[in-house]
Amino acid sequence: MRINLASIHVDDQDQALRFYTDVLGFVKKTEVPLGEHRWLTVVSPEDPDGVELVLEPSDHPAVAPYKQALVADGIPITSFAVADVHAETERLKALGVRFTQEPLAMGPVTTAVLDDTCGNLVQIASVPAV
Repeated sequence: MRINLASIHVDDQDQALRFYTDVLGFVKKTEVPLGEHRWLTVVSPEDPDGVELVLEPSDHPAVAPYKQALVADGIPITSFAVADVHAETERLKALGVRFTQEPLAMGPVTTAVLDDTCGNLVQIASVPAV
């Protein structure tokens, strides 16, 4: 068994696609129209056949309170691995990304938390090579 898909609920699929591709650097993998929304996935350019991130519409009534509670408590909805959190934070800040947590070392892991502009907080994390 392996993880094939991971989902994140987004307030606006177009805005999310722009943010996750143009800013974070993922690439669009799948886009299938489904009525007013679409099946929309992105992948890492480093692993185009790897896990797909589904940019799900936030229309279900349970989603808004869930997302709002996580953001209010500062809890990221997901985490992405990066080689260097400090360098990636600076790159993203230069693109206008707002961080709710600056890079923070926690033992061997360094994390930072950003606002994805689509109603979510996202953690980036790096672990030094062993």
